[in-house]
Amino acid sequence: MNEEKGKGPREEFRLDGSKVVEKIKELVHEGNIRRIILKNEEGKTLIEIPLTLGVVGAAFLPVLAAVGAIAALAASMTIVVEKSE
Repeated sequence: MNEEKGKGPREEFRLDGSKVVEKIKELVHEGNIRRIILKNEEGKTLIEIPLTLGVVGAAFLPVLAAVGAIAALAASMTIVVEKSE
């Protein structure tokens, strides 16, 4: 895990585009996630998703739809997860 000044611990996962939505669902279910960042193969940030307490269920569906659309266009993506301290 990496830590940057002023931020919590970070983890990175490199996945095929088709598996991104399932991994994000899994991470959100785990809890203690502060932010999720999706990057393309070149490392360019495509979307940052800040997560607050209580972001679950129907409130999260539009975000998953957007992530699914982005993931469908990419062969592989990197998910950067910032966890709460």
